Amino acid sequence: MPRHHAAPYLSRRRWTTTDARAALAALGESGLATSAFAQQQGLDPERLRRWRRRLVRKEQRQVTAPAGTPEVIELRPRQPEPIEIVLRCGRVVRIPQMIDVLVLARLVATIERA
Repeated sequence: MPRHHAAPYLSRRRWTTTDARAALAALGESGLATSAFAQQQGLDPERLRRWRRRLVRKEQRQVTAPAGTPEVIELRPRQPEPIEIVLRCGRVVRIPQMIDVLVLARLVATIERA
């Protein structure tokens, strides 16, 4: 019978960026609200929220929108997920809170061209 190992982020007092990404990926895959996932895993929900904000800020600093990326006129955060993006053309895009910024930019550009 194979042994199952706990995710490293569950046993570390201080997370690395890799640990935080793994925890947030597990959160996204779980389909649970942040607080429910944190309780299930024995984590502090605020720790997940802080790392999510930190990683999003880091990605935003590193990414330049591709040419032709449409203008977003409204960003509607929804709890617990997804985020709604209202495009100038009137279309609404719903995405999970954890999405690669370049993937999102390409998705929005494709929708605007459609």
